Amino acid sequence: MRIRTVIMMGLVLITVAACSSSATTQPSGGPSAAAKAWNLTLIQGVAGDPFYVTMACGAQAEATKEGVNLNVTGGNKWDATVQKPVIDSVTAAHPDGVMVAPDDSKALLAPLKAMSDAGIKVTFVDTKLDDTSFAVSSIATDNLAGGTLAAKTLAQLVGDKGTVLVVNVDPGISTTDARVKGFTDEMKNHPNITVLDVQYTHDDPTAATTITTATLAAHPDLAGVFATNVQNAEGVATGLKQASNTTVKTIAFDAGPKQIEDLNNGIVQGLIAQDPYGIGVAGVQQTVLALNGGSTTATIQTQLAALTKDNVNDPTMQKYLYKASCS
Repeated sequence: MRIRTVIMMGLVLITVAACSSSATTQPSGGPSAAAKAWNLTLIQGVAGDPFYVTMACGAQAEATKEGVNLNVTGGNKWDATVQKPVIDSVTAAHPDGVMVAPDDSKALLAPLKAMSDAGIKVTFVDTKLDDTSFAVSSIATDNLAGGTLAAKTLAQLVGDKGTVLVVNVDPGISTTDARVKGFTDEMKNHPNITVLDVQYTHDDPTAATTITTATLAAHPDLAGVFATNVQNAEGVATGLKQASNTTVKTIAFDAGPKQIEDLNNGIVQGLIAQDPYGIGVAGVQQTVLALNGGSTTATIQTQLAALTKDNVNDPTMQKYLYKASCS
């Protein structure tokens, strides 16, 4: 099967698990009539990341449509100790509802539960806690399927043999943990591929560059890399460019402007792109529904797509390209 064919099979359909029913379709997405101009806050996983910038664009567009107010905030790096004071500050300000991407699935339970106990509606967007019992909804990509798709694509690119590396953020993050699991589980079906121990970067692209350079030195037979998010993808691409390496194949999650540039330049061969704009839209919709006393959906999985140099300019793929700003 041609690589492009394998990649194009990567469109994952939306699946929705309803909170109190067996519904399997996402809500229609129309605005719920706001009883008042609710005050909402979006707490990004990390401010300035193109993924979260794009999510904020979608959230703001839907907030305007719904007639509610939206504030956007976030820490300056992916770190639970950085995000906790942001969460506490938002709780003290007491908006009506909060959409939050927790930086750690366990460590942020107490402050987010305190937020909910204060009467604030809490919706998880992108990432979530291990305990979602108090959340209005959890909205994210099917990250397990994305990791599986990344493994199948990379296996095809490297000729189903060789050594591959996974560059991840930190353990304990719901989204990237699922991506790694999907990737490593699928690679068990490819016995001639050796997967090295997962390397962690703490969401620092410079660390990803260093890891890539060191791995190339230790494993000159390195055939491929899977980078699990934007920052790691940028760091891996830098490491390969610095080493003048044009043989290692790279599959990365996310589709920020820098990654699209690397895709077009052949530094990265494939991108598993999410729909952060759609996550932002759904986050506002579900939060407003809850505030208005409506029925919400416990779990919403948004679409993803595999981008290649061949299809990145296709009009149907434009919704998956992340933004540097909303303008």
